[in-house]
Amino acid sequence: MRHPDDPAGQARRAPGAGPAAAPLDDAALADGLLAADPLTLFARWLADAKAVPLPEPTAMVLATVSGEGWPRARTVLLKSYDAAGFIFYTNRTSRKATDLAAVPRACLLFPWHAMQRQVIIEGTVAALSTEQSEPYFRSRPRGSQLGAWASRQSSVVGSRDELDERYDSLAARWPDPAAVPMPEFWGGYRVTPLSWEFWQGRENRLHDRFRYRRRGDQWVIERLAP
Repeated sequence: MRHPDDPAGQARRAPGAGPAAAPLDDAALADGLLAADPLTLFARWLADAKAVPLPEPTAMVLATVSGEGWPRARTVLLKSYDAAGFIFYTNRTSRKATDLAAVPRACLLFPWHAMQRQVIIEGTVAALSTEQSEPYFRSRPRGSQLGAWASRQSSVVGSRDELDERYDSLAARWPDPAAVPMPEFWGGYRVTPLSWEFWQGRENRLHDRFRYRRRGDQWVIERLAP
């Protein structure tokens, strides 16, 4: 993330750069004024990110660990969230899905750089059922539905032509307006948070960091050193 070190706290922006960051101390996180529930603060920050507007405000880095202990990360899109957790969808034969089958824990990172904010969520992961996954699949554009069939995610593909030919074959198999069924190898996952960290950039690298961690049915709030 960008951290200004000069007294005025000004960072140089390249021509054509994205939204300018707000003055760092304008959005400080104050002790005693935090929401008791981290979901409330997250909803507020996500609404802020959408209002800026940031490109892909629901993009989040999903970090997993393989069964052999290798850490891996990639960007996915948050599709919904509530008190039960954060939901994303993917191919169940992908590396991320294989990792989660072996080690059902993950870390999410929302990198809202232009706002000098980030949110880190750690938790357990569970696969959604076919019945839970199908409504979102039905809502996807037709091309994305066919793409889910065409791409065996993370497998080796001989060429782009091979991928395009597979897509064309599937489009012929289910011509519009025929419904495209949801693949049995595709579906959703829910990350249930056990801890949250909210990070707000401040002057002189003395950033605000607050962690919410679960204790029984309550959230304990702790300020962390930057």
